[in-house]
Amino acid sequence: MLTQEMPIVFVQHAADILADTNSGLSGPNIVRITATYGVEYDVTLKHPTYPFEAPNKRTALLDNLMCFSPQQQYRIIKELCDHTSFPVNPNPERKTLKIKLVTRYSHLDPRDTPSEVNENLIEETRHWLDGYSEAQSLYNQALEKYEHGAFSRNLLDDLRLSLEKLLHKIFENKKSLENQIQNVGQLLKAKGGSPELSNMFVKLIDYYTKYHNSYVKHDDAVNEQEIEFILEITSSLMKYLIRLARVES
Repeated sequence: MLTQEMPIVFVQHAADILADTNSGLSGPNIVRITATYGVEYDVTLKHPTYPFEAPNKRTALLDNLMCFSPQQQYRIIKELCDHTSFPVNPNPERKTLKIKLVTRYSHLDPRDTPSEVNENLIEETRHWLDGYSEAQSLYNQALEKYEHGAFSRNLLDDLRLSLEKLLHKIFENKKSLENQIQNVGQLLKAKGGSPELSNMFVKLIDYYTKYHNSYVKHDDAVNEQEIEFILEITSSLMKYLIRLARVES
């Protein structure tokens, strides 16, 4: 049975990472950011001003987080993991924290119509896309559009192009997605993939391109019920291809 509370040990763990002495949020930022959420949710914070009456930043963030409901805590921690005040370079601890959050407590997602998309898969794919900047940027654009529930055609265009850019990087060429199918098959074979998996994977990409050509490029006839599936299957394809490309032949 899923708990409707977020354990304090997890909130404390999140605060320890997000307000780490060396790589975490600054004291003024902790107050400013949590105060913004406090105004939005009409919540009185324990530390509404800086300097605060707390022994350190981690405690101050924990105290302020504990003023919010579990659903609010979920949203705040998730958004803090990607806050713009952090350096652009990814931080492994924050990535791991976000994966744990969405894996264990996504039922606390406060959105009115929570997504059924596999958020753990999404976060893992983001992680694997480090080093593939063009593909990662397009993938993040697609996720942002998905979160806002709009621009369905553009969202799917971004996903297709993200996969295409990833293959450009892996195969060091500029071929269209349709013209990479043979290269993908050869990659799977070279890395020791079974014939059955290779055939299935190649056929999947073939149908993937046909789907986009039929329903996205020309007709703009996007079936809203299929978007989550396309998002997840694109994520799985990219994650597997990156892992495969790194395997020693």
